[in-house]
Amino acid sequence: MPDIIRTTLKPLGLLVLGASLSACGFEPPIHLPAGPGKDGYTAGPAPHETAASMGKGGGAQMLEYGKNLHQAWWHLFHSPRLDALVKQAMAHNPTLDMARAQLHQAEAVAAIDASVFYPQVSANLGAQRAKSVVQSGGGKSTSYTYSLFTGGVGVSYYPDIFGVNRLVYQGSEAQVEYQRYQLEAAGLSLSGNVVAAAIGEAAVRAQIDATRQIIRQERQLLKLTQTQYKAGSVSQLNVINQQAQLASSEAMLPPLMQQLAVYRHEMAILVGAYPSQWHGKPFTLAELHLPKRIPLSLPSELVKQRPDVQAAERQIRYAAALVGESRAEFFPTLQLTGNFGYASNATRLLFSPASTVWSLAASLVQPIFEGGKLNAQEREAKAVFEGEFANYRVTVLGAFQQVANALRAVQNDADALSAQRTALDDARQALDLAEYQYRTGATDYLSLLASEVQYNDAKIAYLKAQAQRYQDTASLLLALGGGWWHQPVKGVPASMAGTAGGASS
Repeated sequence: MPDIIRTTLKPLGLLVLGASLSACGFEPPIHLPAGPGKDGYTAGPAPHETAASMGKGGGAQMLEYGKNLHQAWWHLFHSPRLDALVKQAMAHNPTLDMARAQLHQAEAVAAIDASVFYPQVSANLGAQRAKSVVQSGGGKSTSYTYSLFTGGVGVSYYPDIFGVNRLVYQGSEAQVEYQRYQLEAAGLSLSGNVVAAAIGEAAVRAQIDATRQIIRQERQLLKLTQTQYKAGSVSQLNVINQQAQLASSEAMLPPLMQQLAVYRHEMAILVGAYPSQWHGKPFTLAELHLPKRIPLSLPSELVKQRPDVQAAERQIRYAAALVGESRAEFFPTLQLTGNFGYASNATRLLFSPASTVWSLAASLVQPIFEGGKLNAQEREAKAVFEGEFANYRVTVLGAFQQVANALRAVQNDADALSAQRTALDDARQALDLAEYQYRTGATDYLSLLASEVQYNDAKIAYLKAQAQRYQDTASLLLALGGGWWHQPVKGVPASMAGTAGGASS
């Protein structure tokens, strides 16, 4: 039997080898577009240091080009409570659990596709009891009953002549890497949402505190105006105007309270809890520290550091494998099968040499006419490839746009905060002077009211500019990729794998 097998398989082996060599080139070449190189992220001179101003969050920021983040990016805010909150979200957020499950599913699919490279071996053992009727001459029939016992091993194998199996597996491996980068992107997005919610909550609380302080001051002014009205030194119109200003400031509180509730509810969902179960300590701007130094990787490194860009590249490779598969479908498919076993009508003779049975078969199937299906499949695969390539370009351009926008935002936020600080200080001095002159009768109520409105607006605008600087700094660190690539744990978001060496802040 071995000589027969060798004689049968030798020409088939030569066919497989030759066809496999000819299978190269089914996939389209992938030429990814080059980045901007030394042109930088923004049009015009790149910012290197931001303006500084007095007060919380007013320090200058240094942009250190050519340096990469070496730790989870939110640690640069130096808030232990923020670190703990992000860690809690990474452990309990269901969106991250879903991304992790999708990765495990892709790994399982890749393992299934890899099984086609190996022979499929099965064993069988059977017993049969049957009655047969044999017709003889003269219309007579004879019946007899017999038993049949069988046992053996069957082998089937699909040689990868034109690389179809390799291309299928290559595509599934690309999907595994895609899901792995999607998991990284989900972790990065989750950390960004947690930080944004924390900063938003802190900013709204600061506005609520400022609004309540403004309301207290306006109530004092209302009492003073009412006293002066009773004394006959001012008209009733002044009292009504002050009452209207107080009511206007009080009307600002409910929307702020609603914003605060939204942030608190969002925080609960991010950490995988119901809003009614979230009782975390409120965040304040006082416990967040604006990073003084921001590591800024070079444009040539950005595509390697953005998980969404890496995921888009894996989709291109998956689509290229689909094109190769569609082309390989035009060529023959080879199947080899072999069976070896025993068959006997008595169990005592089942494994005797006389009961040996075997078979060896090879089949080659060549598509000839399928109504244009194969051509249509190839066109579809090429369209998918072109679409994924375009999507990659969109993702890369979007990544550079986000970094460029965040860079300018960090620069302009510092200028805006400095200007708002000056406006607030001037408005405070103007209000103090107007209150003094009003008390002494040196000015009228309208001048006081104008100074009061100006100060209230300046106070709220300053707090918003202060919070915006924190938010845009976080957006820049996120746009740069967040430092996840330094984490050695495969398939786990950076935030869940601990922290690596520290970047300066």
